[in-house]
Amino acid sequence: MMVIVVERAPPRLKGRLAAWLLELRAGVFVGDYSARTRARIWEQVEAYIEDGDAVMVWRAPTDQGFDFATVGRNRRTPVDFDGLKLVAFTPEKR
Repeated sequence: MMVIVVERAPPRLKGRLAAWLLELRAGVFVGDYSARTRARIWEQVEAYIEDGDAVMVWRAPTDQGFDFATVGRNRRTPVDFDGLKLVAFTPEKR
């Protein structure tokens, strides 16, 4: 199982994702593929995201039971904390 969420993604990227995954809500894509296919889909996201941002979450044999990857500029960034992947939140600059 994998979930990809995109924000401010160009239409051609959303179209590519829709060819492989089910779009449950605007910008939320879900599917179930092998690790190899998942990596290929993520390569497309990285190549075509432009000024948008994306996160992909998938089931993995970790303590948390999942893993995730991000691309693009976002106030939430992944941080490794003693083997756990957490999310750091950067407040807006005033």
